[in-house]
Amino acid sequence: MDYKNAGVDIEAGYESVELMKKFVKGTMRPEVLGGLGGFSGAFSLDAIKNMEEPVLLSGTDGCGTKVKLAFLMDKHDTIGIDAVAMCVNDVACAGGEPLFFLDYIACGKNYPEKIATIVSGVAEGCKQSGCALIGGETAEHPGLMPEDEYDLAGFTVGVVDKKDIITGEDVKAGDVLIGMASSGVHSNGFSLVRKIFRMDKETLNTYMDELGTTLGEALLAPTRIYVGALKSIKNAGVRVKACSHITGGGFYENIPRMLPEGKHAVVEKNSYPVPPIFTLMAREGNVDEHMMYNTYNMGLGMVLAVDPADVDKTMEAIKAAGDTPYVVGKITDGEKGVTLC
Repeated sequence: MDYKNAGVDIEAGYESVELMKKFVKGTMRPEVLGGLGGFSGAFSLDAIKNMEEPVLLSGTDGCGTKVKLAFLMDKHDTIGIDAVAMCVNDVACAGGEPLFFLDYIACGKNYPEKIATIVSGVAEGCKQSGCALIGGETAEHPGLMPEDEYDLAGFTVGVVDKKDIITGEDVKAGDVLIGMASSGVHSNGFSLVRKIFRMDKETLNTYMDELGTTLGEALLAPTRIYVGALKSIKNAGVRVKACSHITGGGFYENIPRMLPEGKHAVVEKNSYPVPPIFTLMAREGNVDEHMMYNTYNMGLGMVLAVDPADVDKTMEAIKAAGDTPYVVGKITDGEKGVTLC
């Protein structure tokens, strides 16, 4: 008896590392010390020496049951973008710059080419957010999960000068809410998605006119990364007062998280276009409107508050970064929370 007969193929692990190296190389930053394969990832802090009071920020997350769609469609090259996005967007909405990322893949069986494809998506997410992929772990779990399945998670570490942290404490009545368009469902609420639609290849590969693509492609579209947009806003000289990453819990849970006590957010539902995937989900699943806005981003992946005088500059900065902004509401005095009207 040996380890391979027990279900863990060490040689496959070595092959996975070799195949993924070309993707990881494309994410390197000057601060990365050493290469892939060490027991830890090393990252120099020389680049933050000019900050008055550098503060480290961190975020960790996964893709939830969205990976089930990747299994069914046998498409594994974008799910890694989701894992990165869910982490770096959290760091960015606190005003931080993501520095590096590490991933963790648990699988029933290590198929080197599949693992390398997953990591190619992780690397793409890192490139989009400007952070380095400095390490990770692929764990083979025979007997714990099916051979053709995996789970993917990760974490990022970022930095911000303390004076630039977005806290929401300066939000005042009259401040304007700007939303940035999402790329679709992103990476939460897929347990409900999988109840709404039949999860089989025929259904997922069905082209739908109202989506302009197949159902599976629309659902698997990777989470939008907003690091570049927030950096562009900062470089334009605008101070974002508050920022919310719209993930699980939708509008009703996430927007209040960016508000101080005594301030209320008012979002106008008709101020931006709701992507057709959400309309389809609500109709096919008979999901009421409140539940949709309490579960999904409904077309806005990030919502931020700025001073009225900074609206035009903010909108232009977001567009310059390649994202699509909308003025979606305002801040009022009142009980901490959000009203959709």
